[in-house]
Order: sequence, then structure tokens, then C-alpha cells
Amino acid sequence: MLAQIVLFDGFDPLDVIGPFEVLTAGGDAVGGAMDVALVAADGPRDVVSGTRGLTLRATTGLDPDRPGYIVVPGASGPTTGDPDQVRTVPMLLARFADSAAVPLLRTALRTPGVTVATVCGGSLALAMAGLIEGRHAVTHHLGMDVLDATGVHAVPARVVDDGDLVSAGGVTSGLDLGLYILEREFGPRVAHAVETLFEYERRGTVWRNAGRVPITI
Repeated sequence: MLAQIVLFDGFDPLDVIGPFEVLTAGGDAVGGAMDVALVAADGPRDVVSGTRGLTLRATTGLDPDRPGYIVVPGASGPTTGDPDQVRTVPMLLARFADSAAVPLLRTALRTPGVTVATVCGGSLALAMAGLIEGRHAVTHHLGMDVLDATGVHAVPARVVDDGDLVSAGGVTSGLDLGLYILEREFGPRVAHAVETLFEYERRGTVWRNAGRVPITI
């Protein structure tokens, strides 16, 4: 199984590195049953993040037909400002939503055996591209109203599991996303072992569209 983490110009570094480290450790814990790769829609290249020019290398192109997970991070930068002068987060996400990644992600969402996962603004980018209308998802708290306005059911949870779409909230929730993916695929003992290694405990209940509907409390 392969977890592909998608890089794009202006990505948020922690949205990438958090899941990368967790999933890599999990892959080691299961004897290599999961591999992790940094990818880009346009193939191998150095990709500059939105944080002080920090650069990571995509080693291969995004493959939407490869079984496993495709993780889409959010963007890093100021949230407001003149988009002609400042690379704001909304501008970066809008560019990604209009990039060569979109048809690949559309294919991935239609391919059995592939789960698309997002961290922070990654779900907003998918929503802006019209890929997840009618689905359940979460994003950074500053973008929840925008997510809802695109026709997505915005759920205020740390991680939201909507089948072949799994999303996580603000930046540090990428750690929770990675640990949940490990539990979902390999069970709680593997996820717990990685939690212990990183001295980090997951936050909150993973929301799924299942079970009884609670009354107002």
C-alpha cells in the first residue's frame, strides 16, 4: 500500500511532514506494508512551500489509480492581503483547485481502493474544485463557513471519516490523521505504538456518518 502526499506551490510544511513521519513510522511497524512518497501532479520537482521558502522534493508524479491513500495538505501564508502582491492562503488554494492535480484527484475519488485524505485547507481546495460537494469534511476553523458554502457538509471534528474521503482540521491535526489512517488500516496496536514513539496522543473522536443521531443536549 502506498500513501502519496501531494506537494504544490505554497503548501504548508507541517501538513506534509506530520502525516509523512507518522505514516512512515507506521509502515516500519508493519514490516513495510505501507510506503510513503512525496508526489506532485506535474511529476518530480523541487516544490517551494508557503513558509519562508522551505522546499521539499516530489520524487514522482501523482498516480490516482494506485491503491492506498492520497493526502492533500493545505497552504501556508497570510490569510488576508492583496492577492496581486501577497501569496495568501485563499489564493494558493484557489490556484491548486485550478491545477493539473484536479483531474487526477477526481479520478482518485472514483477509483476503488483509493482514499483521498486532507489536512487543514486541503479539503477547501477539493471543495473549491467541485470535487466533494455533498460529502462530509472538516478544515481549519477559519474556513468552515467557506467549506459549508461550497455544498460540503462541514463537521466540526478533529478528523472526519466519510469513506473514501478522510479529512482533518487545522495544521497539527495531520498527526491525528496519520494515526487514524494507521488504525483504520492496521489496527489500534500499530497506531498506539506510533503514538508512544512520538509521545503524542490523538485528540477527539473521529466523526463518521454512522450510529444513532443524538438529540440536542
